[in-house]
Amino acid sequence: MPASREAELFLEMLAAERAAAPNTLAAYAADLETCASFLAAQGGGLVAASTADLANWLSDLGAEGQARRTVARRLSCIRQFYLFLLREGLREDNPAANLDAPQPEATLPRFLSESEVVALIEACVPSPDASAAKIRRALVARAALELLYASGLRISELLSLPRDALKNDKPMMVIRGKGGRERLVPISESARDAALALQAVDAGRESPWLFPGRDPKRALTRQAFDKILHEVGLQAGIEPARLSPHVLRHSFATHLLAHGADLRALQMLLGHADIATTQIYTHVQTERLRQVVETYHPLATSGDKTPEKAG
Repeated sequence: MPASREAELFLEMLAAERAAAPNTLAAYAADLETCASFLAAQGGGLVAASTADLANWLSDLGAEGQARRTVARRLSCIRQFYLFLLREGLREDNPAANLDAPQPEATLPRFLSESEVVALIEACVPSPDASAAKIRRALVARAALELLYASGLRISELLSLPRDALKNDKPMMVIRGKGGRERLVPISESARDAALALQAVDAGRESPWLFPGRDPKRALTRQAFDKILHEVGLQAGIEPARLSPHVLRHSFATHLLAHGADLRALQMLLGHADIATTQIYTHVQTERLRQVVETYHPLATSGDKTPEKAG
């Protein structure tokens, strides 16, 4: 339940004007409820809160040991809520405007090496005596991995692909991403072939989805795909804890940059609204360059390298 009528109106605006996804709306509703509960315990309310009230709420979140990234996200939600109230004439100010967000922890995205990705895809081969169900499972795995790595798709984008996504021979697909934004992504020949092989096996199953679940009327679930990825990881000799659909997306981006891709082009391929989100991959490249210098530079202090004397 929304924290107040004003919070309900705010969520309705996000859904109608910004096409916010259900998960986003649920997260914002939870953030507003968390803030409202704290303020109510202090004898206040969400709509009438002061800057000091909200600062105390943020301090309480930190004292609870919540991650800085979580606190920053919740503050972002609250700022947008009060900005909405200001624009609607329900408040004369935004009490959250000048609150400082904690700096998020600097975490680099996890990714696989190029050889590990190849091993993962090559592991999607059933044994000669495999049952029809295992053959189809292998085809699902290969088609999904090929598309995730070839196009940098989010898992939600992959599993929501319609069956006719490959209806023509064009090298691009239209993807509907976050906020309903559409973008064009490339599709490799091997990814297309893998998806078409899956469609051939599924020819008798009437489904609107490229990756149907047990019930053909429904798409394959994230949980079901996670189990498939876990099995393939074991077959490829890759620790399952290192694997997730997002790791493949990170691998796509990291490998493109390593081979000279432009950051703006990568932003478009990944469907990032802000290039600042894409720039995290430059930190990966920076760390790798630092390691190269420390390992191979003749004056590097790491290891037992010593500069050669001039002859």
